[in-house]
Amino acid sequence: MKYHITKLITSERIPELAKAFRVSFRNTYPDFPELHTPEEDIDFFTNSVYAKDEIYIAEDEEKSIVGFIAFNKEFIDHLYLLPKVQRKGLGSELIAIAQKHSDELRLWTFQENTNARSFYTKHGFVAIKVTDGENEEKRPDILFWWKR
Repeated sequence: MKYHITKLITSERIPELAKAFRVSFRNTYPDFPELHTPEEDIDFFTNSVYAKDEIYIAEDEEKSIVGFIAFNKEFIDHLYLLPKVQRKGLGSELIAIAQKHSDELRLWTFQENTNARSFYTKHGFVAIKVTDGENEEKRPDILFWWKR
């Protein structure tokens, strides 16, 4: 299957993006607490993420969103892929877009997500800070840093 990556220009697809986030997050962290409703996710992505980040979406042949990255000049705030498209190179394509737009980036991931930790390390990120759960989910996490 072929995938296509484009920049999200308008907010009309935010509900679909929020759904992709929810599916990916639940698949990766099935035992995490359910902190927000789908409606709250849509509000968050519309009023916070879309307002401050560049967002690139990955679409399948049917034009459905299968993944996305949201970043600004300093942080990658979100990188999520649906389970069916993981390990197909889309994550690498999305992170390359963010790296092309910045000389330096940071991002957080949960310590228990060994796949993400390995992925970010493979793309030149190094761990610079570890916490015991100073986040909404109250889970230990890691701050990664990349510099061109």
